[in-house]
Amino acid sequence: MSNKRTLKYGEALEELNEILEELEEEKIDVDEVATKVKRAIELIKLCKEKIERTELEVRNIVREFEEDLHKEE
Repeated sequence: MSNKRTLKYGEALEELNEILEELEEEKIDVDEVATKVKRAIELIKLCKEKIERTELEVRNIVREFEEDLHKEE
């Protein structure tokens, strides 16, 4: 179930939504529930890390932009 390549945020979110839908609609066999929940947690962590990295990157970009603006003044 785990991918060798890193999932993009949208792919991880899509897979997470599929798992949630399966759980909500009780489409998952009881023997698979623990595996699906474990995978969902992995996907949540991956999404959280991607959001945090992106937030940091955006902050750095904005900071650099503001520094460049002040240099031009």
